[in-house]
This record gives sequence, structure tokens and C-alpha cells, in this order.
Amino acid sequence: MRLACQEGMAPGKTLREKLENLARYGFEGVEFWGRDVRERMDEIKAEMARSPLKVSTICAGYRGSPLSADPEERNVAVEDTKALLEAATDLGAVGLIFVPVFGPPKLPDLSPYKKAEELEEELLLTLLYDLARHAEKVGSVVLLEPLNRYETHFIRTLDQAVEYVEEVDSPGVRIMADFFHMNIEEADIAESIRKAGKYIYHVHLADSNRVLPGWGYTDFKAGFAALKEAGFDKFMAMECSVPGDPEEDLLKSVAYLRQFM
Repeated sequence: MRLACQEGMAPGKTLREKLENLARYGFEGVEFWGRDVRERMDEIKAEMARSPLKVSTICAGYRGSPLSADPEERNVAVEDTKALLEAATDLGAVGLIFVPVFGPPKLPDLSPYKKAEELEEELLLTLLYDLARHAEKVGSVVLLEPLNRYETHFIRTLDQAVEYVEEVDSPGVRIMADFFHMNIEEADIAESIRKAGKYIYHVHLADSNRVLPGWGYTDFKAGFAALKEAGFDKFMAMECSVPGDPEEDLLKSVAYLRQFM
């Protein structure tokens, strides 16, 4: 288990300063937002080459929506996702974090033939079969992320994500578990992690209030114990707000988490 942090949370005017600060706080990896990562590849590669940190993951950043009713928008999302999977491989990252849809359904309700959610399930599987083949080809992984009920109507629990991973049956599709979303949707975070453990390839860290771990009531001790039982040895990246001075608070949060690692 290794700690990473999203680039945007790190203090510093340049990427070099951000990486130096994260390393000083005790992080081992950095997660980049995908929207502009391809345009920044030269800069990122140059700075990562002189840093002890590794790139953990790329977080989304594709345009459009994979489950849009507009075929052009779907195509843009899929093509961007494929390009970002290639970028993840190029940077040595685990893979690309992938959220199928935010908010309510974008597909029509065709009842009594099929409801919007049924169409979404079939469409997502079709897309994942294609994305899985591409991920395997380039040596990357699609990291399917369940969100909470306030951000999506669709995949919200690890169990639901596992169903898609097992149906696609490809090493190119795995799960990202987010402690903030799990705090809302899972009845027992540790037990959910145990059940889905072998498919979890990345973790997002945030406390119950979406602030740094240690500022809420989430039971990270039990969650980390479950990850250890599952043999999880990859990155856990902070994705949350910093309540005060990051120079102090990021150090405190790292120390807080390390006692459970």
C-alpha cells in the first residue's frame, strides 16, 4: 500500500515544486487530472524523471459522457478514454479512473420495452468490452469508479462494479474504491472491500466530510485491514479538500494514515 496525492492538492507554483513538497510530506505517488495530461506529457515526464514519486493514476478527464444519448458525444468520450489509457501506460500509471455517467440518466426511457437504466447497463457493457480490449493492448487498466447517490444514479457500490468486471472478464477492467463514496453507500466498508478485494486496483482517500483523512469519522483502520487481507499493494491517492495550511495538514494526514498501514 502506497500513498499518493492528486496534483491539485499540492502547494507549489510549478509541478517541480508540487512534487518536491509531496515527497517531503511522505507521499510516494501523484495522481494527475486527465483533461490536459496529454498536452503536458513532456513536462510531466521530465519532472517525474527527477522525482522519487511515481505516477499512480490518471483521473478521468475525457470529454463528453460515455452513456450519452448523443452518439457523437459517446464517441468522443470513448476515443478520449482510449487516448488517456495510452497516456497512463506512457507515464507508468496503474490506469485511468472511469466514471460511466454523472447525475440522472442521459438515455431515454423506452418503457415498456426497456427502462433507461437497462439501456445504460447494456451500453456500458458494450463500451467496456471495447475499452478492455484496448486497455489490454496498450498495457493499461480501466478503473471503474462507483460514486454516491448524490453524484450518480448508476453504479454506486463495489458489488455493482464487480458485476461489470466479472461480466467483461478482462484484466483491462478493474475497480477503484473511494472511501468518501463508500462511507455513504456501503453498509460496511471493510466487508465490501473484502468481497471486492481482488478487483480493487486503486483507492481514493477522503474522510466522511470529504476533507483530509483524520478530519472526519471514517474508520480507515478497518478499511486498510481489509485491503491488506485482499493483498492490495497499489496506490491510495488523496482526493479531498485541505481544511487549513497544506504544509501542516498534509503532513498530519499522512502521519494519521501511516499508523494503519
